[in-house]
Amino acid sequence: MLAPPRIFDALRSIGLNLYERKLWVALLARGVSTAGELSQITGVPRSRTYDTMESLAERGFIIIQTARPLKFIAIPPREALERVKKKIEDELKITLDRIDELLKSPTVKELDEMYKRGLKLVEPEELTGALKGKVSVTQQTVNMFKDAKSQINILTTPEGLNDLARAYLGLLKGVKKRGVNIRVASVVNEGCSDAIKALSGVAEVKSINEKEIPITGSFCTVDGKELIFSLTDSQVDPSQHLAIWSRSEHATENVFQPLFEVVWAKSKKVKVG
Repeated sequence: MLAPPRIFDALRSIGLNLYERKLWVALLARGVSTAGELSQITGVPRSRTYDTMESLAERGFIIIQTARPLKFIAIPPREALERVKKKIEDELKITLDRIDELLKSPTVKELDEMYKRGLKLVEPEELTGALKGKVSVTQQTVNMFKDAKSQINILTTPEGLNDLARAYLGLLKGVKKRGVNIRVASVVNEGCSDAIKALSGVAEVKSINEKEIPITGSFCTVDGKELIFSLTDSQVDPSQHLAIWSRSEHATENVFQPLFEVVWAKSKKVKVG
């Protein structure tokens, strides 16, 4: 084995695929090597060794010596990682600058118009999709909150209530200032006191009676037109979190909105103390 599994796991975490991990570690162990030598050591097909090493060189991990045959030179790992980091930062800045320019350009207005025209041709049931991973769910929720015009209704769990205060408080404050009414119905426990204080003045929070309403899930509706509801609980790994998003007015107005109103009517207002 070229290196302990933990080293390969660490390299995988920064985006190196299997061939890249094997070849880079092998080159580090030799200092300088040819494609043939590296292929023999690692078991990576020789035809793939050349393009993989070129990729590593482009990213800053190694240096290619233009000799016959081609030789690959290792860079001290710390220096290589710093070079790769700097290259990524530079490329990211360029991309972000281009996005900022695009956002300010007339092109975005044209794209918005294309999107709005396209929506008119789409059946409501098609505007529904699955979201996987906490990051995707959070991004979609943020977009929903940003676009809210009149009302946001949230049914959630104690963990969800804390997450609401931690991840969305600033956004909800801005939404509240626009006149959007925000209501939150949640099972409340002792660990929610800080979240309730943070949300006071931003949202009206009510406590769900678990015995009367045994609901342990969560969903959110916006303006009676859009909704998102979780398919997994808070114990699942964030990467495995699943939710359904829909812009179906039928599902929102005729199913989830009435359900929220029933829960809201049977819940008690939470006192801030």
